[in-house]
Amino acid sequence: MMHCQYILNTSSKEHELDLNLFYCGKESCSPNYTWVPNLKDRFLIHFIHSGKGTFYVNGTTYSLGPNEGFLIYPKDMAHYTADGESPWTYSWIEFNGKLAEEYLNQIGLCEDHRIFFSKEETLLQNAFQQLFDACKLNRNHDLLILSCLYHLLAMIDEPSYSNCPPENPLHPKDFYIQQALLFIDKNYTRDLSITEIAEYLKLNRNYMTKIFKEAVGVTPKTYLINYRIRKAAALMNNSYLTISEISTMVGYSDPLLFSRMFKKVIGLSPRAYRNRLL
Repeated sequence: MMHCQYILNTSSKEHELDLNLFYCGKESCSPNYTWVPNLKDRFLIHFIHSGKGTFYVNGTTYSLGPNEGFLIYPKDMAHYTADGESPWTYSWIEFNGKLAEEYLNQIGLCEDHRIFFSKEETLLQNAFQQLFDACKLNRNHDLLILSCLYHLLAMIDEPSYSNCPPENPLHPKDFYIQQALLFIDKNYTRDLSITEIAEYLKLNRNYMTKIFKEAVGVTPKTYLINYRIRKAAALMNNSYLTISEISTMVGYSDPLLFSRMFKKVIGLSPRAYRNRLL
């Protein structure tokens, strides 16, 4: 089932405009439906209302679901496929303009950061609907459409990762490693799996492990263990904390596993290490 409203701007002055809408629409996809866009000099943004699917761009794969969206740049090698069991429904806009890329950067989107998440999905859905309604008007409605388009882009200002740096952007792999390290730092105190880190980055686990080891020198699993144990060793100076409490504070619910990992990394049991400090 498909619900589409199309706008086609054939103006010869399209590249002189700050922002210019070509197409917009909404579609409920059939299972495994695949689309390969041919954008030339235009940008394409999709926002997922329900269901799920996979977005492939320039050799990277993203598994996406409700309230997430993705950006495709002109000349990207990209395609996307609806899930076979729970195919997605999404809205999209295709646009360009001499300030289009600058506006995208202002809302935290760029070539190294093209996935976004909306905490206010209702507001974004309403923004799409307002744009669709403007497109269906019979009278001259260019200004209204542009107003709706600006409003819609403003509603996207909630990126999944930190905003792209305005200058000297990181290589995509470096960006993912940076985000992985930050995610570990913020979450090592709880039960954290490598799969969860990969899902946060929207990367295949094996691919994430490969680029992480290339950059850091160890696998994400080894890095997480070492990071937790280093944090635990620093806490050993606090005599008011029991070893069991320290174990919990660095993400180990099993004190025996903690003791085994501590000795593997430090070379001493937690108790022996603490005694050496006293």
